[in-house]
Amino acid sequence: MALSDIAAGIEVTARQEPRGVASVDDTGGDLVSRLAPHADALACTPEAAAVVLEHYARGERVGASAREAGVSAMTAAKVLHRCGVQGVSPLAPTARRVVRDWLSGDISRVDALELTGGDEAAFALASYVESHEPVPELADVARGALADGGNASVEKRDELGETMTDAADLR
Repeated sequence: MALSDIAAGIEVTARQEPRGVASVDDTGGDLVSRLAPHADALACTPEAAAVVLEHYARGERVGASAREAGVSAMTAAKVLHRCGVQGVSPLAPTARRVVRDWLSGDISRVDALELTGGDEAAFALASYVESHEPVPELADVARGALADGGNASVEKRDELGETMTDAADLR
């Protein structure tokens, strides 16, 4: 087989067809409507959960987000956990292992509470976090909400722009 046989039928074109990855964006609806199908997995109403996510995305603390939503800080923390936000548990990793031991029935609640060194509220939230997994669908919705809340982060970055170093400053 000669090179001309291999090249037979090859054609040169002046333009190239664009190739890309197809994407689907379902963020057209508001946050409440995207949370509503998963209302049974939330610790509050989808409306309150949306307020918590929006305020948390703007950089507000859990307690401040909860006040804006009209729910307790515990409820807001539960919403954030179910929506896949990391770091909601108030206990350290060793204390969380103690909570898991209590949940599995290996130690008593009194012993677990003493070993964790936390108060009742921290222990209750850690118990919730250890016994409830984040919901992947809610995490997807929250990821979009937290990314949208990045507008506030951009505003903060712009306000603090003079205090930040640029890559050129590192030479």
